[in-house]
Amino acid sequence: MKLWSVVAVAGMLWAMPALALDLHTARSTGQIGEKTDGYVSAIAKSEEVAALAREVNNKRREEYARISKENGQPVDVVAKLAAQQIIGSLPAGSSYQDESGSWKKR
Repeated sequence: MKLWSVVAVAGMLWAMPALALDLHTARSTGQIGEKTDGYVSAIAKSEEVAALAREVNNKRREEYARISKENGQPVDVVAKLAAQQIIGSLPAGSSYQDESGSWKKR
């Protein structure tokens, strides 16, 4: 698998804005967390946060599928590699799930 593809998608997903609430703000305020499977989860219980999580995850699914096809790797492998990059570069205060499924703060 081309590592640069994963790094590129991680950078793109990092900066992806959506709706009135953007991903960066939602992460930094603890409303959305990064999961180890390459997708986000709504932590705060609001429709705006849930809608943002759905939009981000839909875009990620599309991008992971594109990278998967280009590199001949399963989508879940691409997603998990992207998750490692995204979680590893989260700013302080951001929420993420560890391998046991527990929520942690960076």
